Amino acid sequence: MKKTLLATAIAGAMAFSATAAQAATVYDQDGTKLDINGRIAMGIRGGGPEYNSAGEKVSNDTEFVDVYSRLGLSMSHEVSSDMTAFGRVEWRFTGDERNTSQGFNEVRHSYIGLRGNSWGTVQAGNYDSFYNSYVSAPFDVYIDRGLELTTGAGGSKQARGDSLGYVTPDLQGFTAFISAKHYSDRGEVEPTDGSEVATQGGAKFETGGLRLALGYVDDIVEGGGNDELLYGATASFAINDAFSARLGYETRDDNDTLGGGYDTWGLGMSYAVGQWAFNADIYDVSPDNSDSRTSWAAGAYYNLTSSFNLFAELQQADQQSITLFNDDGDVIDTADGDDMYYITGARYFF
Repeated sequence: MKKTLLATAIAGAMAFSATAAQAATVYDQDGTKLDINGRIAMGIRGGGPEYNSAGEKVSNDTEFVDVYSRLGLSMSHEVSSDMTAFGRVEWRFTGDERNTSQGFNEVRHSYIGLRGNSWGTVQAGNYDSFYNSYVSAPFDVYIDRGLELTTGAGGSKQARGDSLGYVTPDLQGFTAFISAKHYSDRGEVEPTDGSEVATQGGAKFETGGLRLALGYVDDIVEGGGNDELLYGATASFAINDAFSARLGYETRDDNDTLGGGYDTWGLGMSYAVGQWAFNADIYDVSPDNSDSRTSWAAGAYYNLTSSFNLFAELQQADQQSITLFNDDGDVIDTADGDDMYYITGARYFF
């Protein structure tokens, strides 16, 4: 399948799969296996938004940053020839500052499940959005910023915590998925909505170099949405072993009270040659209640070794300009919403 659809993520191939490829097997005996993997990443970033949501000018100068360093454990046990029990836990830590009192600062994943060759996979806990993993995945290729689908939430979209999901086995290239996240007011002195469930689902089809996917997310308020359904579809095609292209569309209705409606089109490409890989994407983002904007992102990645790579990424989100007023209501300045954002650095996988 043309190197498993290079379109799915070249930066991702240098992010997730590189981590997986470097996983060290700590234990593997009698059908039980334990792997440890992770990465340490450091970089320098600058640019981006010039003003906060209150219209106050903020610094976007250069700074030294940790670039999503993490440590993970993957475990599995063969229950039978057709069933495997598995688990995954992963932590994020801040590696660019002295952080001795805290250590890890986020439990990114913590889930368990059962996988059957003939009946599919069931899992529960804290895992990435299925919508992101199956629908917007071809565009989720940047280490830091650049994804405009799923309103930029990516893997956290109505997911990561209190979730239950099911994925069918591969049925001649066809895969379907559904997941539900539970929100509860249990323990609250003044509960609001009580218990809420946000579902998401869809399907993916792959054949040859072509990958098609579509899905939806019930984007309820509790998870940061606007209480409307979000729909999306993507298509990617591996033209050859080095070059792939992608097209995506996403929409969400405007809510009478909360707003938040939009239509987004995305077009992108990935290219790999030798130890180099490149990404480029452009989006047309059309909010229902404000001006449209054109956002773009680009990245270059170099594998120094299978365990160490260098990267550089740019993004121009084209945020709307901000009009500033004095106390009398007169316009005193109109400023661009953002500068071009940049980040560069290195990552070591283990």
